[in-house]
Amino acid sequence: MTTILLAIFGIGYAGIAFENNLKINKTAIALLTGVLCWVAFMYFAADKSFVNLKLLEHLGDISSILFFLMGAMTIIELIDAHNGFEIITDFITQTNKRTLIWIIGFITFFLSAILDNLTTTIVMVALLRKLIKNHDDRLLFVGIVIIAANAGGAWTPIGDVTTTMLWIGGQISTANIMMKLFLPSMACLIVPLAAVSFQLHGKVERIHKIEMTKGNLVTKTQQKIILCLGLLVLILVPVFKTYTLLPPFMGMLLGLGLLWVLTELMHKSEVHVEKQHLTLVHALQRIDISTILFFLGILMAIAALETSGILTIVALWLTKVVGNLSVIVMTIGLSSAIIDNVPLVAATQGMYSLSQYPMDDFIWEFLAYCAGTGGSILIIGSAAGVAAMGMEKIDFFWYVKKISWLALLGYLAGAGIYLIQERFFNL
Repeated sequence: MTTILLAIFGIGYAGIAFENNLKINKTAIALLTGVLCWVAFMYFAADKSFVNLKLLEHLGDISSILFFLMGAMTIIELIDAHNGFEIITDFITQTNKRTLIWIIGFITFFLSAILDNLTTTIVMVALLRKLIKNHDDRLLFVGIVIIAANAGGAWTPIGDVTTTMLWIGGQISTANIMMKLFLPSMACLIVPLAAVSFQLHGKVERIHKIEMTKGNLVTKTQQKIILCLGLLVLILVPVFKTYTLLPPFMGMLLGLGLLWVLTELMHKSEVHVEKQHLTLVHALQRIDISTILFFLGILMAIAALETSGILTIVALWLTKVVGNLSVIVMTIGLSSAIIDNVPLVAATQGMYSLSQYPMDDFIWEFLAYCAGTGGSILIIGSAAGVAAMGMEKIDFFWYVKKISWLALLGYLAGAGIYLIQERFFNL
């Protein structure tokens, strides 16, 4: 059974990694991998009812992550439909390249902590298209956006899907992870920014602002209301979890419902056809369902490996061969540059139990940092990188030459800061 499960997972993972070569969407491969792993597990299992019970248990945990992501993605789409993010672009008037790249880096860093790294990257790349006319100049800024988005997403529970997974799984708590990872994540951004600043000279050529037709019905007041309330809902989700002790997706769904009512009241006097693109129903139609289903498939596959005991065997092997937890976690982080960090973190959650390593243990904090930022080293290593690659047609080898070394410097700097905090200051 073990050999067959690993073969199914390995073939599926290879299919996901070589998605562009096979011309088959990775979501389809992930769903097939997830289902086939459970089919094989069921076939060889002596107790069929036990397998069904464990599948339903895992489905509950997985669903909490998926509903959380769906709610967050819908809120972002609603803000975008009201052109709320234009409020941010209106404040950026700087044209000096060195100054502008620091501004873009820090905006991305903190926006990613509030939203998530994927959404923030999409927003910031769209923003850069309005700010920088020259494509070659813009690509370097986009590279920094990828690094900043992944660094900013790592230190908050809602900034990166892997940190969210650890938060929902009970491995980390909100206040502790923000306190422990802020400085390492900041170092992960500042070191690349300082290094790239020496390459930049002169000013960028700006693009004249063109009024967007879809925003003609939206007033400035409505833009500000939806932006502020949307961000407030996302920020208050951890607070909701802390005081109600309910899962995070419940807070997200509560905020989604409130925004739904607000937008219906806000646009009730407008003609249906004119306000259709401003409704939350339209925002729901625009979210990337294929991404949600990809997470479903890959997390189901990992759940099968965990339930079958394979991940426990891997954990014992790593402990015996490598031994040092810091080295193990840093290796996982570097691996996320090649392998998607979602299954890596899911696998690690299955390999190490909360009874062995309780909430806010060193391994979970360091894993949140390494898995969240290691993907920046290659453009295919994170959702943020893949999104930017598609939007700006970035060449893989251009990224390796221009950005990878910066991302690696930042990754190592942040890891060093975390280890110093942990070992010498006990922070």
